[in-house]
Amino acid sequence: MDGDNIGRLVYLAVLGTAVVAWFVAQNRQSLNKTLQQALAWVFIFIGVIAVVGLWEDIRTTVGPAPQMTVTGQTIEVPRASDGHYYLPIDVNGEPITFLVDTGASQIVLSSRDAERVGIDPDQLNYFGRANTANGVVRTAPVRLDTLALGPITDQNISAWVNEGELDKSLLGMDYLHRFSNIQFANGRLLLSR
Repeated sequence: MDGDNIGRLVYLAVLGTAVVAWFVAQNRQSLNKTLQQALAWVFIFIGVIAVVGLWEDIRTTVGPAPQMTVTGQTIEVPRASDGHYYLPIDVNGEPITFLVDTGASQIVLSSRDAERVGIDPDQLNYFGRANTANGVVRTAPVRLDTLALGPITDQNISAWVNEGELDKSLLGMDYLHRFSNIQFANGRLLLSR
């Protein structure tokens, strides 16, 4: 904290003390009831601040999830509110939501998702290395029996399990190259075979 910030903090503390002292002096007779009302306003104020601060999380949790549209061998997915594209894919019969990552080379499963599809991350040989935004992480190669995206099913797909922290599994270019056409247009991702 520099000198200007300390000065502002002292000013606000003195001003707050003066307001509280005036408040107590004006309401000595009915201090209990006034304190209850003041606390109610404090909680309302805190609630408003919490809603404003968490609005994006609330909106994505309560709002409708983007829906995937399938037309023949074309899959269309709208961009999510965070600016990314997510694809719901059944991996070995288990639904996993993948983040479409054109910067990733392969399909990368988080440890949690690997467990969901029947892979024990503790039994894997983590000899691979991946450069991520958070540094280098160890990875282990695996084979996925099936990957089903809408009507499109691929079998015996190579993937990697990330040993580090990974919120969402990643769908990299290795899988995206299986499509004859990949388009990003008007806030939508279109994949065609």
